[in-house]
Amino acid sequence: MRMASWQWGGRDHVGTISTDGREATPLAVADASRGVLPLIQMLARGESLPSPSSARLPVELIKLCSPLPRPLRSLFCVGRNYHAHAAELASTVFSTTMPKDDPWPIVFGKLPECVIGPFDAVQMPVPAASVQIDYESELAVVIGRGGRDIPRSGAMDHVCGYTIVNDVTARDVQMRHLQWDLGKSFDTFCPMGPWIVTADELDARTTRVRGWVNGALRQDGLVKDMIHDIPTLIETCSRGITLYPGDVIATGTPAGVGMGLKPPQWLKHGDVVRIEIDGIGVIENRFE
Repeated sequence: MRMASWQWGGRDHVGTISTDGREATPLAVADASRGVLPLIQMLARGESLPSPSSARLPVELIKLCSPLPRPLRSLFCVGRNYHAHAAELASTVFSTTMPKDDPWPIVFGKLPECVIGPFDAVQMPVPAASVQIDYESELAVVIGRGGRDIPRSGAMDHVCGYTIVNDVTARDVQMRHLQWDLGKSFDTFCPMGPWIVTADELDARTTRVRGWVNGALRQDGLVKDMIHDIPTLIETCSRGITLYPGDVIATGTPAGVGMGLKPPQWLKHGDVVRIEIDGIGVIENRFE
C-alpha cells in the first residue's frame, strides 16, 4: 500500500495511491493537515483505514505533498552509513574526525519544520548563511508500532513503511559546529515523498538508492551495503528513547555527494536533484 498526502480543489487530502502510481483515493480523515500520520497511528493500533471520502483521481491532477508535512519531532538521521561514502569522506575536511571503525552509528537530528514536498523547490540560502549546499539521497524508515529498547531481532516488526528524503546539507555550516543539526536544518532542506510504501509491499533492506544532478547520475548504492543495517538503526535510536508511530529514521546516503567529488561540486541556483529508490518512486527538486 502507498499512503500519500496531496492538495486538490484548494484542500488538503490524505489517502492511498494505486500500485501503478496513477490514481489517488482520498480517505475520510478528520485532519488532513497532518498528512498520513493519522493513518500510521490507526495501523499501529490495529485498526482498519477509513473509507474513501470521494472518487478516485488521476495523480496528474493533484499536487503531491510530503506524506508527513510536519513530522512529530526531529528526524533521526544517520551519517556515514555506506562503506563507499565513508571512504570518500576520508579525503575531505572530515578526515580528522573519521573513526578508525564504526562500532556505533552516527545519529543526528533534522528539524521537522524543514520538510517539504517531493517536487517542491528548495530555497537556496543567502551567501552569508552558506555557499556549500550539498545533496544526500536517502532511504527513510517510518516507524509504525512504537516502543523503547527495541531489540534488533524484532526491529522490523516496528516498521510501518519507507519513503525518500533528500538530506540537503550546508557543508560549511555543518563543519563550523561540533553538532550537525544547524547545517542540516535550513528551511526546505528535507524534501520527502512521494508517498510511504508499507513494509508488507517492500522489503527495503534489498533496494537501491540513486541520485542525479541535472540529469547526471551521481549516487548509486545498494541498501545492503550499509555499515549499520535497518534493524541496528532502530535498535540504536530506541535505546532509552521511546519511538512513536510516524517517527522517521533517515538511513544515510551512498557515495557520490558533491563534497566527495574532486574538486567538490556544490549545488547552484537552478540545479535539479532527482532521487529514485526502487520499489518506492521518485522525488525531484529544483534549487532556487
